[in-house]
This record gives sequence, C-alpha cells and structure tokens, in this order.
Amino acid sequence: MPTYEFRCRTCDAVFTERRPMAEASAPATCPDGHADTVKLLSSFAAIGSAAPGAAAIPAAPCGAACGCHPN
Repeated sequence: MPTYEFRCRTCDAVFTERRPMAEASAPATCPDGHADTVKLLSSFAAIGSAAPGAAAIPAAPCGAACGCHPN
C-alpha cells in the first residue's frame, strides 16, 4: 500500500498516511485535527551502477553443468 505525504495549511505539520491508490486524492486530516491539508508531490529515486568492466551476475544461478557459463 502506498504512503502519501501531506502538509497541514493550518499548523504546517507534515505527516504521512498509508492508503490504497484508489483513495490517493481523498482528503486527509492532520494529527492535530485540522482538515485544511494538501498532498505533497513525492519523488522516488534509485541510484546505483556497476563499475565499468564489471561482470554481470546471473539473476538465478543455474549451475556449471548447464553449459551456459564459459570455462
């Protein structure tokens, strides 16, 4: 279930709520009980890379008897 981040316009509190995607646009109430909130735009980033010349690692080892790995 996705987590959405909200900010209260009354007290400026930032809080998160877990809810189904179908309810992503539903109003949220801040922990202090204020109803004037806005959903914040969140971003997701995955950063990583292999070193140049690094060998690829097979997703599932198949064993040396299969013949797909060079000797």
